[in-house]
Amino acid sequence: MELTMIKVTINGETKEYPKMTSYSEIVKDYEGTTEYPVILVTENGKLRELHKKVRHDCTVGFITAKDSAGRKHIGVVSVFILLKAIFDVAGKENVDHVVIHYSIGNALYFTMKGSAILNQELIDKVKVRMRELVDWKIPICKRSVSTDDAISMFHRHHMYDKEKLFRYRRVSRVNIYSLENFEDYFYGFMAPDTGYVQYFDLQLYDEGFVLILPRQKNPDILEPFEPQDKIFHVQKESEEWGDKLEVATVGDLNDRITREGVQSLVLIQEALHEAKISSIAEEIRRRGNVKFVMIAGPSSSGKTSFSHRLSIQLSAHGLRPHPIAVDNYFVDRKHTPLDEFGEKNYECLEAIDIKQFNQDMLDLLAGKEVDLPTFNFKTGSREYKGDKLQLGKEDILVIEGIHGLNDKLSYALPKESKFKIYISALTQLNIDEHNRIPTTDGRLIRRIVRDARTRGTSAKETIARWPSVRRGEEQNIFPFQEEADVMFNSALVYELACLKVYAEPLLFGIDKNEPEYQEAKRLLKFLDYFVPVPCEGVPFNSLLRSLLAVVVLTYRRVYEKESTTDKTGSQLWLCGKGRTGDSGRSSWKSAEVL
Repeated sequence: MELTMIKVTINGETKEYPKMTSYSEIVKDYEGTTEYPVILVTENGKLRELHKKVRHDCTVGFITAKDSAGRKHIGVVSVFILLKAIFDVAGKENVDHVVIHYSIGNALYFTMKGSAILNQELIDKVKVRMRELVDWKIPICKRSVSTDDAISMFHRHHMYDKEKLFRYRRVSRVNIYSLENFEDYFYGFMAPDTGYVQYFDLQLYDEGFVLILPRQKNPDILEPFEPQDKIFHVQKESEEWGDKLEVATVGDLNDRITREGVQSLVLIQEALHEAKISSIAEEIRRRGNVKFVMIAGPSSSGKTSFSHRLSIQLSAHGLRPHPIAVDNYFVDRKHTPLDEFGEKNYECLEAIDIKQFNQDMLDLLAGKEVDLPTFNFKTGSREYKGDKLQLGKEDILVIEGIHGLNDKLSYALPKESKFKIYISALTQLNIDEHNRIPTTDGRLIRRIVRDARTRGTSAKETIARWPSVRRGEEQNIFPFQEEADVMFNSALVYELACLKVYAEPLLFGIDKNEPEYQEAKRLLKFLDYFVPVPCEGVPFNSLLRSLLAVVVLTYRRVYEKESTTDKTGSQLWLCGKGRTGDSGRSSWKSAEVL
C-alpha cells in the first residue's frame, strides 16, 4: 500500500512526511535548532501536543519554555509529577488532599492534608522521587473518556472537586492523563514524558510548601525562592473567606449558582470589599500626616473604581479627597521613550514628567494654588484648562498611576506624607484542587470586556497588546508591590461567571486564521467551566461595574459658591450613565463623553 505523504513547512522549509507521523518524530529532525527543547508545536497556528499526528499539509511552529504557552505547559507537567511523587512517597492512603493555591514569584504554593506529616524529611523524599520520575522519562499517557465515565472515575478516586466540576461541563468527552498508576485531569497540555521538567525545587513555606520553577525569560535557570509575605497573606485571607463561603472551586460556585442563586454571595463579597476599604480610609485618617495616597496596580485590577470608592470612604471619615491621575503628567508624545521593539513605551517611568509632578505636589503641600494639567490623548500633549487646586487642612490627594509605589515618581515628597496602596485582582477560586486559575487570566478577561465596552477595542486587539502590557507590569509594578502599606484584592469570587456573558461573544469574534485565535480558544475553554450569571444584581458601586459600563464619563469637581460656580479641582474618572453625586459641599457633574 502506497504511503500518503504530507507537506510540512517549518521555518520556510518544506519537507514531506508520511501521513500520521507524530510531531515528536518531526521535531527530532530539528534538534539543536531551537535554544530550548520543543515542548509543543503549532499546526497552522493551533497548539498541538507532540504525540499528535500530522494529517494534512500544514505549517508548523515550535513552542519552547521561552514562550508563554510553553511556560504554562511546563507548570502543568511539573504539578503532575509532583502529585505522583507525593502519593508514591507518603502513600495515597495517607494523603487526603494536595491543593495548589496560587503563585508566589517564581513558585507555586501548595497545602497537604491527611495523616502524612508535612516536614522537611517528607519534602526531601518527594524531591528525590520527582528527580527519579524525570530522569526515567516515563511516558505520560492520554485517553479520552465520556464525561459520565469521568465523573464516575473521579468519584471512585475521591476527587469530589473534579466530579462536581464535570457535572456542569457541556462537552461529551474528557481527556484523562496517566503517569504509571496515577491518573488525573489537567486544564492545559501535557508533555509526552516526564523528562521535559529538568529544573525544579521544593521548599517548606507557611503552612504548606512551594514548588519552585524557572521563570519564562530564563527557562534553564532556577532562581532562589523569595517570599512575598504581604501579597501572600492577602491571597491567603481571600481564600479563607472563600472557604468560609464554601466556594473554593468552580464546581462549588456552579453549585451555589444553580441551587441558591448568587445574590447573597454578591452582597457578602461587596460588604467585605466595603469593610476593607473603610478600614483603609480609617488607617489613613488615623495617621494624621498623610497628604498623598499613592495607588498602583497592574492592568484591569480596578484602580480607578477603587480610588473612587476610597475617596467616598475618606470623605465619610472627615477628609476631603482630590483625585489625581498620574497619566495627566505624561510627557508630550513626541518625547515618549521607545522600548526594545522601537515602539513608544507609555508604561516606563520616563514617559512621565516626574520633575513637574513633584514640583506641583510640593507646591500643593506648601499650601500654594496649583494649576493642574490634563493630558490630551488625541493631540498627545499636556493642556491647562484652569483646573486649579489648593489644599486645606483636611484635603488629601488620591493619586492613581502604575508607578505609584515607586519612590522615584515622588522622590521629592516626604515619606511620612505618603500612604501606598497596591491593588490587584488575585483570584481566590481554583478550577479544582489540582488546577489553579492564574491571576493573569482573570485580569485578561476583565480587560477584554472593559476595552470592548468602554474603549471600542476588539478582543483581538486586547490579546495582541497583552504581552506588552505584561512586560510593563513586570518592569514597573510587580517589583514594588511589597513596598505598599496596604494591599487590596479586588477579585470577586463570582466575577468570572458574570464576565463570561460578555467575554464569550467577543472571543468567538476572533477568526481562526488570526494569530490571537489560539489564546481566544484557550480562554473560551476556560470560561466553559462556569455557569453564567446575569449582572443585574451587581451593585452599582461594585468594582465589577466599571468593567461593564457602556460609556466612560469625565467628571470634574465643581465647588459651589453663592453666585458662581468655579472649576477648582482635578479630574475624576468614573463609569456610568451620566450619574451625579454629592460629596460635602462639592458635586460631580458630567463634563464630556469620551
